Formats: sequence, structure tokens, C-alpha cells
Amino acid sequence: MAKSKGGATAAKVWELCEPIVTELGLSLWDVRYVKEGADWYLRIFIDKPEGVDINDCERVSRAVNEPLDKLDPIENAYTLEVCSPGIERELVRDEHFEQFIGADIMVKMLRPIEGIGREFKGKLKTYDGSMVTIADHSDENEVTINKKDAAWIKLDDF
Repeated sequence: MAKSKGGATAAKVWELCEPIVTELGLSLWDVRYVKEGADWYLRIFIDKPEGVDINDCERVSRAVNEPLDKLDPIENAYTLEVCSPGIERELVRDEHFEQFIGADIMVKMLRPIEGIGREFKGKLKTYDGSMVTIADHSDENEVTINKKDAAWIKLDDF
């Protein structure tokens, strides 16, 4: 399983939530436990082929609330958010990259690449678990980056 934002806490919540989300006919896209300002957020991203709506988010929130309280993986106060990964969804896990080979993506690097810059777009050509190859839209130029060197990699016009 690819590492997600929130480390061990996110991993524990993933293990708890995945069967619950699957039972509701949805898929678990990602789990993040992040601090924004003074507040902590536990974000559970869900998906389904036709897209999720507020009712799906509410069903998952209600279904995971009690099991989360029993597991009690988080010591401090936090806000639970259940949401869609969105149209420009961030590719985080290995299965995301594998699913979207050939898709248009946007990349923001932590540091600029000489001759390309910090942000660029292209087509996801290959992924091997750490290295990502992106081709420009003419398929003539390719760049291969280490996934860990990217601030984010997102779908472009999903």
C-alpha cells in the first residue's frame, strides 16, 4: 500500500474503513490525517464510477463514526470529513497510477526541473512503483520523475 498523508493513523483508518466503504458499494480512494492551522482533519475520500454525491458521503460518515470511536486511533480532537476525490483527483496510491496509465495529468514538483519548470502537464505513460514517466501531448518528449519529488500529481480533466 502506498504511503498516504497521515502515516500510521491514516493506515489504521484505511484498514477500518475499507470494508465498510466497499459494503456500501463504493471504493476507498484515500485517507488523510492532516493538520491545517491549529486543527486536525481526518479525510476519507470515497469514489464510485458514476461519481459520489452528498448522500454517499453522509452514508459513509454515519457508517464509520461508531467503529472509529471504538478503534480510537486518534488521541486529539479532529474533524471527520468524508468527500469525493474530485475531478482533478490526486494520484497517490500505486493503484491510482496503474488505473490511469494513458490519462492526462498535471504535475507540481517540489523543485523545478531544468528546462521544464515546477509545473507541467502531459500523459501518464508508465509507473513502476516509484518512477513516473510523463509524455508531452505530442508523445515526442518524455520526462521520468521520482514520485517522491512531486508535490502532487493530479488528473487533468478527468
